[in-house]
Amino acid sequence: MIGLLGLIAGLGLLIWLALRDVNIIFASILCALVVIVTNALPVADSITDGYLSGNLGAFTFAGRFFLLFAAGAVFGKIMGESHAATSIAMAMVRALGAHRALWIAVLACALLTYGGVVVFVVIFAMYPLGLRLMKEADIPKRLLCGALALGAGTFTLTAFPGTPSIHNVIPTLKLGTDLFAAPLLGIFGGALMFLLGMAYLERERVKARANGEGFEAGPRDVIPDLNDIAHDMPPWPLAIFPLSLVIATILAPRLLGGAESDNAVIAFANAQPVIWPSFALVLASLVALVLFPAARRAPMRLLGDGTQDSIMPLMATSAVIGFGGVVAQTGGFALFTETVLGLDLPPMMSMFAAASTVSGITGSSSGGLQIFMATLADDFLALGIAPEELHRLAAMASGGLDSLPHCGAVIAMLTITQLTHKQAYKDVGVVTVVVPIVATLATILLALAV
Repeated sequence: MIGLLGLIAGLGLLIWLALRDVNIIFASILCALVVIVTNALPVADSITDGYLSGNLGAFTFAGRFFLLFAAGAVFGKIMGESHAATSIAMAMVRALGAHRALWIAVLACALLTYGGVVVFVVIFAMYPLGLRLMKEADIPKRLLCGALALGAGTFTLTAFPGTPSIHNVIPTLKLGTDLFAAPLLGIFGGALMFLLGMAYLERERVKARANGEGFEAGPRDVIPDLNDIAHDMPPWPLAIFPLSLVIATILAPRLLGGAESDNAVIAFANAQPVIWPSFALVLASLVALVLFPAARRAPMRLLGDGTQDSIMPLMATSAVIGFGGVVAQTGGFALFTETVLGLDLPPMMSMFAAASTVSGITGSSSGGLQIFMATLADDFLALGIAPEELHRLAAMASGGLDSLPHCGAVIAMLTITQLTHKQAYKDVGVVTVVVPIVATLATILLALAV
């Protein structure tokens, strides 16, 4: 009983500290110690084998995915500072009109994340341009936060097949699938997330205009003058080429040979679900350096700064997973596993409940998905769920409750946009919690029907 209470206390403390902007790495260590002590776990073994270096250890995760995080951050840095991302967004402005500012923000973020740019980098890169778009269309800044969250943190991360996101890579290591697992389910679920999210944002925009609510810049906001960077912006067909190259490189082994190919390069690509997407991002980064004059002015600085930008997101995610590694050693987690597997529900629904809950507890979709795959995937495979369906549906399920108010990505985004939970979380919560949950449940129903 004390152990279960300690587990609940550790989880509650992690959420409480995250909501108060306490560093998530420190918070995860402190909360892991609470769980260890209250559950009478061996301290040294729990720290070294549970938190640090076990199957769910922080260092294990960081070592496994460092190249992917670093490659994505470097690519994002180059796309941002070369103004290629701005060029793509401005092409959308010309095609859709400035009054479609929310659509442009969502689609530009989605294109960047689907091309492999990590979420934090996308938000940093798109925020100044988003301010300009919101000001011209007189749309409340809080809705920019919702648009950034929808475009950068939902359908292109967990649903759409082929994305090199960490959420799409994690299941491949456990299940032996590839990044295009269950493509029809992913396209259906991703499209539903996009349409529902946009319907909500557009409804809020209309309501805001009717209520006289317009754009107000924050005290530290710097709204760029596009004329100042116009001479550095590459033409949009050139700007979009590196993004297309990432997807084409990832897709090439599947189109050219499949899993059984005798070609050494194709066989290597199919056997390396982390290294191959990382290679695609590195290749696109090098091509971008050649194509964009603004990036060639200080290439080593961009490469170094981009690599540095990957460290904190990687370590924050790793720390949460390390905490989960300690939790997974407790009797309370064993009881949770037994309860979920014993639910009188179709296995896919039980899987949804398990993956969603773990992600909600950790406040991290990638952290929750890694814990789910390490501790529960085999059980759901044994219940008859196909590996491809488990890959896609578990990834989508991890992207709902992860975005509760204590989520590190949510807190970081609110900090960047200079908004509070009270001002902006309602919109963020709808598009990153409610919409993905509804879309995932609908996708599960589709999978059950076919």
